[in-house]
Amino acid sequence: MAQERAWLTGGRVYMQVADRLRERIASGVYAPGEVLPSEAALCREFGIARNTVRRGLAILEEEGLIVTVPSKGRIVTAASVLSPDAPYSYQRIAGELRERIQSGELAVGAALPSELTLRQRFAASRNTVRQALAVLEREGLVVAEQGRGRFVKGETS
Repeated sequence: MAQERAWLTGGRVYMQVADRLRERIASGVYAPGEVLPSEAALCREFGIARNTVRRGLAILEEEGLIVTVPSKGRIVTAASVLSPDAPYSYQRIAGELRERIQSGELAVGAALPSELTLRQRFAASRNTVRQALAVLEREGLVVAEQGRGRFVKGETS
């Protein structure tokens, strides 16, 4: 399939790459199990440098939409069959943990599940899990303690 040239310009071009490829995955242009075009092909298509393409692809990998398989390339994952309206993986993880905290299932001072546990439960990458935990930390629901883990944060006054 020949792609027409779709030059990207402006700031944060790598985000535009991720957005375009995410749309193609969501619409079925690239189906689960299919190999994405090579970095070189994407560079030609978008008229950008290889490092910019790599940064865009890294975002999709962090979101769990693609995986890199040595000697094969980047392959669309089964997790990508989410509807286009579905939130990103990190948002789903953060949402579930937020719900558990707000319902009291995870009480003040309680340890959150480990990164490994969350990775296995959600079939997510380490970066995706860390992104979800960072959201909860920014919201003030969770605090990280060096060498101990993450805990539900209590009221501070």
